[in-house]
Amino acid sequence: MPVPDTAGGRVMRLKVPGSPVKPSGEMTVPDFASPGEFSIARRALAKHTFPMVSILLGILLAIVALVVIAGLFAIGQYNGLVALRNRFKNAFAQIDVQLKRRYDLIPNLVETAKGYIKHERETLEAVTQARNLAQSAGGRAAANPGDPRAMKELAGAEAGLTGALGRLMVVAEAYPDLKANQNMMQLTEELTSTENKVAFARQAYNDSVMSYNTKRELFPTNIIAGIFQFQAAELFQIDNPEEKQAPKVSFS
Repeated sequence: MPVPDTAGGRVMRLKVPGSPVKPSGEMTVPDFASPGEFSIARRALAKHTFPMVSILLGILLAIVALVVIAGLFAIGQYNGLVALRNRFKNAFAQIDVQLKRRYDLIPNLVETAKGYIKHERETLEAVTQARNLAQSAGGRAAANPGDPRAMKELAGAEAGLTGALGRLMVVAEAYPDLKANQNMMQLTEELTSTENKVAFARQAYNDSVMSYNTKRELFPTNIIAGIFQFQAAELFQIDNPEEKQAPKVSFS
């Protein structure tokens, strides 16, 4: 770009980025540029630099947007896992209520039966021992619902208790006076009702555990579960179908 030189009568060429190489001997703006010439050069440089800055700014904004979206997604998945975990813990709390009711009924049942079948001491002691083991296992499971070890211990203890109660009821069938005892009849009815409530609560718990475990295993939630250590929850189930049934004895 020719610019007259008022001092020496020569012609200077303004060097603009992207312009062809000037002939040898010509002066450039940085050599003897006036304020006006420097302003022209600065505007030319800005014209070429602005598109690149816009592109970089757009890339930066896109990266920030992706990070924000990923963060919101991770928060949503984390909160979902927490909600499902709390749901199965609450479901187990309902089981715990019914199990405690069951544990409270059994000593009264044993005391009532003891007055009629004193010589069946081994059977009565087996029920008491099984009840104590189940109560201890229930306390550990209530402290950490879903823990594999605690839940398996509880399931085994409950199966043993149910078996011991079943044997007691079989023995009671051979004693008409015990069968006719009003207190025994009432306790047995309450025990059967409690067993049914435990079964319903156990089903609700297992359904909640299945929902939680399925969620934590699905991609990409499994990544969040691994990072924040959401462990798999254990079902509460008894393998022997006969042990799942409450002992039913009719004293009518």
